[in-house]
Amino acid sequence: MTKPRLKMVLVTPEIPYNTGAIGRSCVALGLELILIKPYGFSLDEKSVRRAGTDYWKHVDLSEYDSWADFLETRQPPRDQMYFFEEDGAQSFYAPEYHPDGYLVFGCESAGLPASVLDGMEDRMFHLPMLDTRVRSLNLANVATAAIYQAMRGTLGG
Repeated sequence: MTKPRLKMVLVTPEIPYNTGAIGRSCVALGLELILIKPYGFSLDEKSVRRAGTDYWKHVDLSEYDSWADFLETRQPPRDQMYFFEEDGAQSFYAPEYHPDGYLVFGCESAGLPASVLDGMEDRMFHLPMLDTRVRSLNLANVATAAIYQAMRGTLGG
């Protein structure tokens, strides 16, 4: 029997630094990093490796050619998927995260495509921002905060 673990899913990431930083967090906490193509960069770029420092080689990485390919291959249960969007109806504090859940994030400039979110309104979450002058938060920061929130009951202090 395999140990349950969260998965981080990045749909069409655009900024190599964010992907590298998220990969580093995945290594630190034992998450699989799932990347959905197309990317706005090459995984061979120095900036990905620089952000992940010497940890990138340890990232448990899976890649899929499209969202449809990911869904068909992995068949993630609907109730184990958590979509993060700045206009998600629920706070990321609301759900009881499944230990095998999928934390799903879109690209930096546009978020998740409507085709991915269609019918998933009840699975959409946002991170609270108290100052309305801030339009959005950095993807790597949001992903890391979401990981820690989702794992809050399993990390121990």
